[in-house]
Amino acid sequence: MALPRPPPFPAPWLRLLPLLLLAGLAPAAAAAALADNVVLVANSDDPDSVAIARHYAEVRGVPPENVIALGMPRSETITWRQFVVSVWQPVQDELVRRGWIDGMRMNLLDAVGRRKYSIAGHRIVALVTCRGVPLRIENDPSLLSDYKPYTDRPQFRTNAGAVDSELSLLAQADYPINAGVPNPFFANLHPTVFTYSQVVKVSRLDGPTASDALHLVDLAVEAERTGLLGRAYVDIAGPHESGDRWLASVASTLEELGYDETVTRATSTMGASARFDAPALYFGWYTQDMNGPFLLPGFRFPPGAVAVHIHSLSAGTLRSATEGWCGPLISRGATATLGNVYEPYLEYLHRPDLFVAALARGEDLVDAAYYALPLLSWQSIVVGDPLYRPFAVSALAEVSHLSTLPRALAGYAVIRQMNLLGRAGRPAEALELGRSGMRNSPSLPLALALSRMTRAAGDAEEQVGILAAAAQEADAATGNWGVLREAAALLAGSRHFTESLAVYRRLLAIDMIPPEVRASWLAEAGKVALAAGDTAQAARWDQDAGRIAERSISPGP
Repeated sequence: MALPRPPPFPAPWLRLLPLLLLAGLAPAAAAAALADNVVLVANSDDPDSVAIARHYAEVRGVPPENVIALGMPRSETITWRQFVVSVWQPVQDELVRRGWIDGMRMNLLDAVGRRKYSIAGHRIVALVTCRGVPLRIENDPSLLSDYKPYTDRPQFRTNAGAVDSELSLLAQADYPINAGVPNPFFANLHPTVFTYSQVVKVSRLDGPTASDALHLVDLAVEAERTGLLGRAYVDIAGPHESGDRWLASVASTLEELGYDETVTRATSTMGASARFDAPALYFGWYTQDMNGPFLLPGFRFPPGAVAVHIHSLSAGTLRSATEGWCGPLISRGATATLGNVYEPYLEYLHRPDLFVAALARGEDLVDAAYYALPLLSWQSIVVGDPLYRPFAVSALAEVSHLSTLPRALAGYAVIRQMNLLGRAGRPAEALELGRSGMRNSPSLPLALALSRMTRAAGDAEEQVGILAAAAQEADAATGNWGVLREAAALLAGSRHFTESLAVYRRLLAIDMIPPEVRASWLAEAGKVALAAGDTAQAARWDQDAGRIAERSISPGP
């Protein structure tokens, strides 16, 4: 799949250009004007909410006066009455008063009780709701009314929705609150000035703790400095063919970007024993709550990670580190995610293929999210810094500044450029880059990638030496467990059983590995020990596996 041609100037400028032209500004001022046109909304009754807004403004260079702090309920779920009185109306009034929305007040109310304005447009690049601003609005049967053709379908006879999705329509007058409103940015590569004037793009800084929300912008800025370093994981295991097609497209796009990736097509989500080192990009489905490798002790995403799990109610709450997916992802260091506060139905949530394609073009988080979203006034939200551009740094730029990258992640920059060279038909250059990378920034993931490439080039002995040395030097960090296991299996598959056995010994000496994961590795390690002629080691590992099995079936204390 060929990636769309990038615009002639950075994608955020493209978004801002219609607003700048309306304001009489030149395109050259667009980069600096981005932050100037971000508005943050905080709950003045929640000190953490205000602190998050101020921190974001300081880090991104947003003028302090762009922070709007208003008294609101502190609960995540509110009624429509509470939403209108404490969120919608105060925010809209303040945006009009400060000139963010060009509107004229009218002495009329709509059917929900909101003040009517005659609105000509707005100049907001992104509206950011900060933790403490309510998350979702519960359905009010007394407000149900027809909005055809949507409400002809029973699943759309609801006005429950995401606060952020409703706020997207602050610049529209008297829109229907039942069902959803078509998003004019959806799959629209050439939005008009009128389109920009109709929709306010909203992103949220939120998470299980105030600290989680506070650091979202820090992680984004760090990744924009170094590049998005790590691997890609696409778990195509859902119950609907269309969703699987979307995720297959995601995998293709990420491969074209050069990312080393794991693509699974099992009927269940990724297991805890799967390789899952440095997941800079994760896309998968379909289970209600986080599971698998995410729950391993010490697991963390690398800075800048974009992680999306397709599931209804993935954002039913953002205050839990275990319930749903969005909160748990953020609590483990993800920088950006997408989610749903209620049931959106598959065809009306963020399309992951369109989202990734937009990010690959250079668009920022909030632009990409709105490009991928069919409906507003509905259930989906964006969590993360709206200005975050995961691919602001090219693969070549990453590897050109290898010495400045974090030591644990630098090898992934080499792998990405090696992959791109290989795709371009330049395998010799890819091999040389990998060897140079192992000299300057050695790592086990890089050793794995290089060993596969040297084997393909016909040098099996170099492969063995690279893997064996790197495995013994790798630390016991959670992310290295699956990589060590893969290195051991690769050596065993090449019939280098003695070297494989040494790696298994290194792996199984790590005390933190959970019993259920250890059990699966003990079985395969025992076979390698027998093949290497070490029957005593095979017997010890067999005994260890037996003890784990006994504990799993015996009653607790």
